[in-house]
Amino acid sequence: MHQRALVLALPILLTCLVPASGIGQQELPYQGPRRDLTPKDQARVTAVTRPTGNFGQAEPFEAMAAGAATSTRAVDADAFSQFAPGITFSQQEEFKLGNALFTKLWVAAPSSTQASDGLGPLYNARSCVSCHVRDGRGHPPEGGNDRISMFLRLARAPATPEESARVADRRALNFPDPIYGAQLQDLAVPGLAAEGTMQISYSEQPVRLKDGTNVSLRRPAYSVNRLAQGPLAAGTTLSPRIAPAMIGLGLIEAIPAQDILAHADPDDRDADGISGKAAIVRDHVTGKLALGRFGWKAQNATVRDQTSAAFSGDLGLSTSDRPDPYGDCTPQQTDCRARAHGVQPRLGDTEAPDPVMDLVTFYSSHLAVPQRRDVSSPEVLKGKEAFYRLGCASCHVPKFVTSRSASDPSQAFQLIWPYSDFLLHDMGDGLADGQTVGDASGREWRTPPLWGVGLTQTVSKHSFFLHDGRARNLTEAILWHGGEAEKSRNGFAALETRDRNALLTFLESL
Repeated sequence: MHQRALVLALPILLTCLVPASGIGQQELPYQGPRRDLTPKDQARVTAVTRPTGNFGQAEPFEAMAAGAATSTRAVDADAFSQFAPGITFSQQEEFKLGNALFTKLWVAAPSSTQASDGLGPLYNARSCVSCHVRDGRGHPPEGGNDRISMFLRLARAPATPEESARVADRRALNFPDPIYGAQLQDLAVPGLAAEGTMQISYSEQPVRLKDGTNVSLRRPAYSVNRLAQGPLAAGTTLSPRIAPAMIGLGLIEAIPAQDILAHADPDDRDADGISGKAAIVRDHVTGKLALGRFGWKAQNATVRDQTSAAFSGDLGLSTSDRPDPYGDCTPQQTDCRARAHGVQPRLGDTEAPDPVMDLVTFYSSHLAVPQRRDVSSPEVLKGKEAFYRLGCASCHVPKFVTSRSASDPSQAFQLIWPYSDFLLHDMGDGLADGQTVGDASGREWRTPPLWGVGLTQTVSKHSFFLHDGRARNLTEAILWHGGEAEKSRNGFAALETRDRNALLTFLESL
């Protein structure tokens, strides 16, 4: 069994987990053991999160993927859109108001609907739900022009000592294209040209498994055409991203950082080939150092950080956290900067004032995780054993217990099963995007949680996986794993047909 999962009760000194960057230990917020637990509680947490060695039966409470916050509602297309059990009646009202704002269609300014204008001027979507349809995962454009739930990040590495110092001090994650900014916006308000159009081409890459099964992986290549203001800068990299599923975000935020960091081993001191590196970022509200745990490269520390980034980059709407009403429009985009914005002084000094941010953040933090299916099925248990035996649980860590002092009592001290360590891992050349984001290199990605992965087809009506949706099913997703995950990937490819099918059945039960 992977030994790193057995050290959850040990004191963690974060300085040994962060690359040397001039940040002193006194600035880091997570030192020592969990402060929310008594010794008796800590012993209970250590015992309950220890990896299982018994695959003859389901573990206690395994079906309740989010503890008491698990939705037990019958599974259907709205399985990701339920509020978490345990919230109060008044919180249910907040959730419903947040949902209304999440689905709200924003319009260009000026508009007679002044509480709904301010879109763009450059943008990728008109609403949050346009990307997160039914609160599920996005997809690449397939057979049409539906590019709403996928976009391209634009960034370059630091080019001067001053820029390198800003990255080292976590004052910047990287640097945007000087003209097109940090994200390619392929939509614009009337009368303004969009920045350009993402183009994807695929080449098929055959893989033969040990049992003789032939699988074809599609390798994507990305480019941009119809650029409105000339070519991208020479150092600008393109990183495709699909929208992730929204479930369980508040519970992820409630995991004590110490327990996540207990799985980190950036220097691979145990020589198991799995490192795992913490992403340390600055909270966008407080400016303090925090553990990044949201986003494909763990670039955001909180659900609110993730929400405000989407308002600004995806919708072009200002919030108190990111107050520029022009979103990702750069100073070079003078036509964009000359457009009207939607700030209405009588409503506040931003286009999406704090009541909007607060409600959407609350909604995003309280979407329930559906109950597991068939946890006691012999086929699922057989696949679970293969998942552990192949080392998948080294990165897709099954269990955590949330903090007793979580901001919402309904999310406090819950045994949850996200199947992620929320750390950065080198995934090899095949998945590399070449784009550095803070502590994440161009080959590193945050381990995505697997809860709900088996309901992708039910909720999102597709089966595309990975950060860019290149994988058309779970088999392809596993076979794209490289770098630290190559041993597990090769083990999967070498399985007998019945064992491979059992592993896939286990994943589909999540």
